[in-house]
Amino acid sequence: MALTITCPVCGKRNGYEFRYGGEDKGPRPDEAGLTPQSWCDYVHMNNCVAGVQKEWWFHKDGCGSWFTIHRNTTTNLQVATPEADR
Repeated sequence: MALTITCPVCGKRNGYEFRYGGEDKGPRPDEAGLTPQSWCDYVHMNNCVAGVQKEWWFHKDGCGSWFTIHRNTTTNLQVATPEADR
């Protein structure tokens, strides 16, 4: 199944124009009291859910925007409108 992503600037495009940036884990942990293990968990541990997941994407062949989408990982369908982030 082909992946189609809706860029907030360019509209609906083929998934080959984008680069996956990983799942959106929210804000970085507070550095006060940050242990090496908690930082490692934040950087390397992914939920990898079978279902809807919030993810970072970069439009490399288009406008160069970073944005988040909600994508169903079992069907590859985008289920929510992208949000421009950077």
